[in-house]
Amino acid sequence: MPATGALYRRALLRALPGLGGRRGLDVPEVELGVTGVSVDRAHLADYDRVCGFRLADRLPATYLHVLGFPLALRLMTAAEFPIPLAGVVHVANRITVHRLVEAGETLDFRTYAENLRPHERGRQLDVVLVGSVRGEEVWRGVSTYLEKDRQAGGGPRPDRGDRPAPPAASAHWRVTPRVGIDYARVSGDRNPIHTSRLGARLFGFRRPIAHGMWSKARCLAALEGRLPEAYTVEVAFKLPVPLPSTVAFSATSTAGTWDFALHDGRTGRPQLVGTVR
Repeated sequence: MPATGALYRRALLRALPGLGGRRGLDVPEVELGVTGVSVDRAHLADYDRVCGFRLADRLPATYLHVLGFPLALRLMTAAEFPIPLAGVVHVANRITVHRLVEAGETLDFRTYAENLRPHERGRQLDVVLVGSVRGEEVWRGVSTYLEKDRQAGGGPRPDRGDRPAPPAASAHWRVTPRVGIDYARVSGDRNPIHTSRLGARLFGFRRPIAHGMWSKARCLAALEGRLPEAYTVEVAFKLPVPLPSTVAFSATSTAGTWDFALHDGRTGRPQLVGTVR
């Protein structure tokens, strides 16, 4: 796997005026792959603790995203990649678990980008990451990223009266700045908007914000033991989770489908909405 530190340095350098160079107009016609990826059980246990999972040999669905993330980051920092990494917004993530994966299994990963498309606030694309064991696809993740166009308007803001009341909370979680630092350490996603007040302000946030994939993992940890062995879990990241803050988690089950959400514990504004099916 590539080293994420060097890739982030490359992305930050290319964000400086005059150093970015010309970017591609479409997704690169390339697929990157790494074979023989093994699980470090100490790292898995550290991840489980940070995200709230029970310590076990079974890999959480979101842990495979972390395992393959350096490969996807290598793709996204390539010169021909059409969207610059600095300032990109992770707006949605879909994971399909075809079967449970154990810590003793060895995985192969491949990644590619697709579906570059316009968006009312800029343009977005999907980065696909696939995990396989002995040629069998066992896991697939699709991350949707948005590049904001500063000239594009965000559209009229809805009236507060139009916003539905948040569902009754199943739990309230206090999310501290430590979450940003600890998740950056275990995931390799060291974007400074999650770990530094100065880094967050450079990208328009008053405080650091939690990683979206930590929020998704924390929700799945709350549903641990109630999910099937094969499923698809899809989330949309609505608003950032500031660090520190209190979030309200809610979850309801109907006919084998879970709907869950995170809302700001003070204002009730939606931060994440998701479905397991």
